[in-house]
Amino acid sequence: MTKYIFFSGKGGVGKTTMACATAIHYASQGKKTLIVTTDPASNLADVFDQKIGHKITPISVGAIHELPLQLFAMEIDPDEATREYKERIIGPFREIMPDDVIASLEENLSGPCTTEMASFDRFIDFMETDEYEIIVFDTAPTGHTIRLLELPVNWSKHIEESAQGSGQTCLGPVQSLQDSKDKYDRATALLKDPERTDFIFVMRPEDLSLYETLRASKELEGIGIKSGEIIINGILPEEVCEIEFFRRKYEAQQKVLGETENAIKKPKRFMLLRDNEVNGIEALQGIVSELFKHEIESIFSENPPESPFFKGGLNSPLSRGVRGVSPPLAKGGFFNKIPKTDLIIEKPDIDKLFIPANGTKAIFFTGKGGVGKTTISCITAVHTAQKGFKTLIVTTDPAAHIGEVFDVKIHDEPSEITKNLFAVMIDQEKAFIEYKERILEDARGKYSEDMIAAMEEELNSPCIEEMAAFDKFIRFIESSAYDVIVFDTAPTGHTLRLLDLPFDYAKQAKMMINTTEGAKAKKETENRFRKIIDILRNREQAVFCLVLYPESTPILESYRAMLDLKDAGIETQLVIANMILPEEVCVNDFFTNRRQMQMKYLNEIKERFNLPVLRFPMLQDEIRGFEGLIFAARHLI
Repeated sequence: MTKYIFFSGKGGVGKTTMACATAIHYASQGKKTLIVTTDPASNLADVFDQKIGHKITPISVGAIHELPLQLFAMEIDPDEATREYKERIIGPFREIMPDDVIASLEENLSGPCTTEMASFDRFIDFMETDEYEIIVFDTAPTGHTIRLLELPVNWSKHIEESAQGSGQTCLGPVQSLQDSKDKYDRATALLKDPERTDFIFVMRPEDLSLYETLRASKELEGIGIKSGEIIINGILPEEVCEIEFFRRKYEAQQKVLGETENAIKKPKRFMLLRDNEVNGIEALQGIVSELFKHEIESIFSENPPESPFFKGGLNSPLSRGVRGVSPPLAKGGFFNKIPKTDLIIEKPDIDKLFIPANGTKAIFFTGKGGVGKTTISCITAVHTAQKGFKTLIVTTDPAAHIGEVFDVKIHDEPSEITKNLFAVMIDQEKAFIEYKERILEDARGKYSEDMIAAMEEELNSPCIEEMAAFDKFIRFIESSAYDVIVFDTAPTGHTLRLLDLPFDYAKQAKMMINTTEGAKAKKETENRFRKIIDILRNREQAVFCLVLYPESTPILESYRAMLDLKDAGIETQLVIANMILPEEVCVNDFFTNRRQMQMKYLNEIKERFNLPVLRFPMLQDEIRGFEGLIFAARHLI
């Protein structure tokens, strides 16, 4: 029977690379293997260095293997999946129903939940086939993966309840969805079957990554899914950390590795940091050989010993020939041809962008998962608060950790961290309850009992949770209580989804109250969303910033995000290139190679985006707590 392998973890930890390497490993063993991504900001094509898209595509391996690998890949496109999903529901009715009924069905399927459900429906189609021996799922970052995995339970329940009521859901008639309910139930059973499904978490040896892994593992167990192996990626090789700057980072990683051993009693694999990028089959082969090199050794047993990658562990990795780094590039190699001097990039005027002139200024940070959006968001909030502006930092990321950065507890209502600085984390479940109660309370006395009952049934849909969280999100934008609101958004694909919501929910509002008696309320809702859209498009009221690492995949993803924002009428105003290696600490080939790679990509960023670029340096210590953020904020000026 088909084996399913899920990769998950905090954004930017290397999930896609590890998933691709695992797919190559099983394909090279002669197993017919498919890798599928459910990430709206997929970069499978970037890693394999070939076009993939919304179709099953054979992966070309060139001349590395004598025989072709049985390896295939697909990137689920949310828009295309939605089109297919709608046609599957509406198609059978086109020849037998009048045009007005078809138009009504199409309008009903214009709600925001349809896109989410369509992608998921396409995703679990692969759990209904026996065509492949191995299916690897490169999932979206953790918080969204958890949401995705909860959908079968929630939708199955919603379909069942709707069948007892009006027979309608926001996805169309219950009758047309009954087969889907059965499919979702089967998918849920497979996800919970450890004989058929493995969950592998990828993390980095960092406090926040360990916290995220523990949190996500607990959430998985809460819905009956047990996680398996842990891959710890990006471990600094001890021999290249001879100066204090990197030695302290190395020691901080060793501390986290020891904590991970104590906190997670599961099999682990270890990958050292490389001095180059991983793109293309040949580079992935190097990952495969390291990732599966010790598969039969004791570190993969049920009771793993201490990691050989931290002090006090087993034999040193060098003496055992364990290397996760590529050999240093030879003198005169590709990166050594790049001038070692810094590029001349004019530093942008941050205060001109971030300080409000008239009314509230909303600042959005987005980008690929794991590039430091949350830390940059917190630094910015500290900066504007110190300037004397009443500042609120809001997170819309289900896997948020602004509390860990500030080192304080963040609540679901704004709470003061220090003078002029407030923080809030949107609790989706609580927001859903509040939203539902507020809508129904407002409707009582205005509309008939039949309409109230229909609205209540509609409000029980799982997709309303997303609408409720968004409603709370835009209330902060509408509020005049703060001078500056900093939004630490979810990773790129989900941020773009969030920004699409005003447009989608205007349609949803029409569907929910599309009656004569609801016309006034519908008009009010449309006007409200129109105002929000105007704010997002106003450069004086909203600033959109892309955060990235100077590496190929984050650059490509951020560039696509900039174009998507532009299509929605939103102009990006700043690029923040994070974690730039200071030249003075790059004293050996390993870090010189990495810095020269960064310089090459900084030049590409400047040319490709044609926007102001703020270079934020890698600091010696992890940025934690208010004092650490104050120190880091100096680099914004």
